[in-house]
Amino acid sequence: MTYRQAVIPATVGAIVLVALLWWAGACTQALELQGASTVIGGRPVAELQRWLGPWSYDPPGLGQSTGAGTSVDGARYLRLYHTGVQIRFGALFAFFVAGALLVIRRLPPAHGRTPVSLVAVWAWGPVAGTLAVTVSAPWFIAAQGHGSYRFLPQLASVISTGRQIVVVGALVAAAVTVLTARITAKDAGPRPYGSVPAPAVRLAATAGTAVVAFSVLVLSYMPVAARIQSISPRIGLLSEPGDLLRQWLLLSAWAAPGGSPLGDWLLNRAGDVLLLGVVWWSLRRLPALLTRLTVPAMALCSVCATCVGLLVGQVLHAVTAGGDPAYLVAGIGEGIPAAVTCGGAAGVVAAVTLRVAAGRVRAPVEAPADSRPAG
Repeated sequence: MTYRQAVIPATVGAIVLVALLWWAGACTQALELQGASTVIGGRPVAELQRWLGPWSYDPPGLGQSTGAGTSVDGARYLRLYHTGVQIRFGALFAFFVAGALLVIRRLPPAHGRTPVSLVAVWAWGPVAGTLAVTVSAPWFIAAQGHGSYRFLPQLASVISTGRQIVVVGALVAAAVTVLTARITAKDAGPRPYGSVPAPAVRLAATAGTAVVAFSVLVLSYMPVAARIQSISPRIGLLSEPGDLLRQWLLLSAWAAPGGSPLGDWLLNRAGDVLLLGVVWWSLRRLPALLTRLTVPAMALCSVCATCVGLLVGQVLHAVTAGGDPAYLVAGIGEGIPAAVTCGGAAGVVAAVTLRVAAGRVRAPVEAPADSRPAG
């Protein structure tokens, strides 16, 4: 599938996602009406405002939150916020197009790849949203009037917002993207890498999963995570990076069973097992699905697989944990920044391992033919 064929569905999907999030952000105005708390309830309204607020063009009470002393200062902070919103939506469009373009080109919805393409594009939506929030975060921090105070902790706090609504909007955008791509992917190429040696593929999938497992099993262990979060060198704006490092490196959080029942502890760890299983299975299947096995394609698809594993585990936790549904749903999409870091590294490791292992497997087969005497 050529770039010209893939750019149309990627662009259409990005427009749909931006439009959905823009509309969702505009809904915050309706939530401020007096009857909203009566009809929906005070706590659900507060949760919705928190989820939709990062995508709102006109946030409520900006002047009070900035602490501006004059209307001139308030107008300046408001312009900063509007600039941040414009950068956020522009970055969302650019990141979604870039990722969806590569996914549709290497995993076109043809020859049985349609479900895989749909899931991969859907998983890329929250990643694009996280990257867009990260790029635009400095403007939002400056709009609060205290950008020089604990900048990195504030950055970590801003990055963690607005992910729930992106997960929902990305599903709609992915469906539109794949439906549009099916029209332009009729002449997409077959699967040229279906003959990759199975032992090499399994070794590559295991090596890539080991990278994700290092984050899940080692870095996410509570004592280790606490040491990471306590890192606090005094270097001006870059001081106190612990929260930010933990956000981009940790895919989970766990401790020894302690006094809790072993069954409950194992049930809580089921999400981590699902995550590792989804990553291994995806890396195992990707060489046979990609139209061309490249490092960028493996890295991006591995990021998508890690995001899918996270979302599946979080849905399982929300279903089995019980308690307040609003609190459980609030955890959906948590860990996406770490999925970008660990998933991308896992894809690179898997691609490199696959090339080396496949070369070693084929070498003994080709050696006797090369060693035959001439004539």
